[in-house]
Amino acid sequence: MPSSKEIRTKIKSVQNTRKITKAMEMVAASKMRKAQERMRAARPYGDKIRIIAAHLSQANPEYRHPYLVKHGDMKAAGMILVTTDKGLCGGLNTNVLRAATQKLRQLQQDNVKVQATAIGNKGFGFLNRVGVNVVSHVVQLGDTPHLERLIGAVKVQLDAYSKGEIDAVYLAYTRFINTMKQEPVIEQLLPLSSDRLGDIPPRKYGWDYIYEPDAVTVLDELLTRFIEALVYGAVAENMASEQSARMVAMKAASDNAKKVIDDLQLSYNKARQASITKELSEIVSGAAAV
Repeated sequence: MPSSKEIRTKIKSVQNTRKITKAMEMVAASKMRKAQERMRAARPYGDKIRIIAAHLSQANPEYRHPYLVKHGDMKAAGMILVTTDKGLCGGLNTNVLRAATQKLRQLQQDNVKVQATAIGNKGFGFLNRVGVNVVSHVVQLGDTPHLERLIGAVKVQLDAYSKGEIDAVYLAYTRFINTMKQEPVIEQLLPLSSDRLGDIPPRKYGWDYIYEPDAVTVLDELLTRFIEALVYGAVAENMASEQSARMVAMKAASDNAKKVIDDLQLSYNKARQASITKELSEIVSGAAAV
């Protein structure tokens, strides 16, 4: 049985750890609210640009944008993997990396070459470990995602699809459901399908857009912004999921630390009582011998 001094040292160590996890829980809770507000603020813009893109894709059928054109047999594909820069967020990264691994294995079984873009340190390290060709990456995004930092990395995949170097682009991230639940998602980003554009609100009148300077320029610019909005929305969802998962993980760590402290305190009391009993027995034995 460890001595009283050793137990006191362990109690002090666990108490210090609990202070850290409790502080991290409070910080994550504060950041989570801001991340959720940012995520919800991005949704109206994403919904509106989706509706406009859907209308334009049907309003000008003589021009088919490369993002709307499906290639033939799939020989190469791209994947944009969104993860966190930091750990201590439970199984958040593990779940999305497991889903990405299954998708990569499926593509490899179909003899499809894969090139990847990593958003976040965890995904970048994972792709390098498994030997996937990483053509672009962006890390250390901080607590607030900025679109200008994402555009460069994502544009590599978009240009490769437009040139016909890859036949599809997939987006892997963690979707925010609620504070206690986040689910990994792998969606097809390109080619844009009717499911991605969603249901188009019915038109009350017959009308069409007036394009300035021309339809090709407008569609190119709009659909590029639409793809960027989808990626930005995925990053915002992933950040909200990260802070929620970290808050829950740190709360669980704090609760477990409290249980450990209680157990150690009980062991300390037992060791202290045993020591006192032993000393009393020695005093009584000494007095009886005299």
